[in-house]
Amino acid sequence: MPKRERFKRVLLKLSGEALAGDAGFGIDTDVLESVAAEIKNVRDGGTEVAIVVGGGNIFRGVRGATEGMDRASADYMGMLATVLNCIALQDALERQNVHTRVQSAIEMRAIAEPYIRRKAVRHLEKGRVVIFGAGVGSPYFTTDTTAALRAMEMNCQVLLKATKVDGIYTDDPKKNAKATMFDEITYMDVLQKGLKVMDSTAISLCMDNRLPIIVFNLGEKNSLTKVVSGERMGTMVYAN
Repeated sequence: MPKRERFKRVLLKLSGEALAGDAGFGIDTDVLESVAAEIKNVRDGGTEVAIVVGGGNIFRGVRGATEGMDRASADYMGMLATVLNCIALQDALERQNVHTRVQSAIEMRAIAEPYIRRKAVRHLEKGRVVIFGAGVGSPYFTTDTTAALRAMEMNCQVLLKATKVDGIYTDDPKKNAKATMFDEITYMDVLQKGLKVMDSTAISLCMDNRLPIIVFNLGEKNSLTKVVSGERMGTMVYAN
């Protein structure tokens, strides 16, 4: 099992819903400012930060497909929604004097750089926060899978999955008071137990490349700073 120690380079996976706050949709500016402040603390502490943001607070492709829309079209709309969140987060970070670059898998040069791996790595080395938008640029792939892919392309030490719960539980803690939280769990157990951490493609990708995942509660004060510094928070998913 990987040690929990201070990480030098991380990929943070933020869901779109996390930016919506209690409203459940749109962007809550207070939440956005709070998330930006946490990222700034981590960056100022010497950790290089890459980010993948979802778009579920604006449009969820799978939901659109279930309502009669062509799945590919729905997914492309979801990709564009992630870019809106990327720009909002970039603005919040730069207002806190954090140099940030948005890279998009779908080319839109007026508002974002095209995704170029070596350029993104160079940004990280220079202390800039890099935010990846538009998923992988193709339909049928989730932002969880994008996060796993980008984390490995950036040679990150860990994928940090920010959620609204403390970690991975045996069952939904809101529905089952007896549900218990795992401190650590293997990728295979996550897949076999059908735990809804990330989609199975993302989990399999991390398992094949032995990239640890830490699932933690973004809503807890200073949680991101604590996780990056090596404190035992949330649930770590690792190889046998």
